[in-house]
Amino acid sequence: MNPELIVNGASGRMGRRIIALAIESGKFDIVGASERAGHPDSGTDAGVLAGSKAINVPVSDVLPSTADVMIDFSLPEAFDKTLNYCAENKVALVLGTTGLSESQLNRVKQASELIPLIQATNMSVGMNVLFSIVGKVASLLGPDYDIEIVEQHHRFKKDAPSGSALTLAKNVAAARNLPYPSCLVNGRSGKEALRQADTIGMHAVRAGDITGEHDVIFSTLGETVTLSHSAHNRDNFVRGALRAALWLVGKNPGMYSMTNVLGLGCF
Repeated sequence: MNPELIVNGASGRMGRRIIALAIESGKFDIVGASERAGHPDSGTDAGVLAGSKAINVPVSDVLPSTADVMIDFSLPEAFDKTLNYCAENKVALVLGTTGLSESQLNRVKQASELIPLIQATNMSVGMNVLFSIVGKVASLLGPDYDIEIVEQHHRFKKDAPSGSALTLAKNVAAARNLPYPSCLVNGRSGKEALRQADTIGMHAVRAGDITGEHDVIFSTLGETVTLSHSAHNRDNFVRGALRAALWLVGKNPGMYSMTNVLGLGCF
């Protein structure tokens, strides 16, 4: 029997692709396609909206009484409803929403005592490999290498820097024993903007329909090492989220990560 899946943020770019690829995979039974009350797509068949076949599940603000797992790529404003529903109904949660506050992140940790939960800023396989190795590279190269992170996304992305860029910075800071997040320098301007030691430069580009580009630059006098990840489309994030959802079903309550899903603990 396939696990029962709810997709929160079903009308969004990510939500529609999650529904389409979940249908294509044949590994899930979609039982809920959630959106805010009064959304223009309310009542529309979620499969048809996603460009796939009809699945007799309308987009709605009403969540089903039972499910095995929810995938949430919505907005921070929808966070409370998502978390409360999953905790109360013991539904596993794959949380890909970025821009959450510290208070909301603390609530995620609390909820993981009740349900199995994965919270990740980026669920692509390649990006999670980069998350795993970037700290090791920073440690191997040492303090003589300046570190700059450049992330590029489409014009519609609301939060900056991206959650993935912040995860990269956090992992680098931990490896270099830098105080995070105070070590971050978000852009530079002015006549006195020289780079300071023991800082990580952070730069956000928003333009056109760029899906996602992340470059971590390690540079010293004489050479530069750059680690890069390019997302060609959203499907790599979606496939990672679906892989995480399948893995998470049936797990004990706890906070898991894509490292667990992908078996990256060896890095």
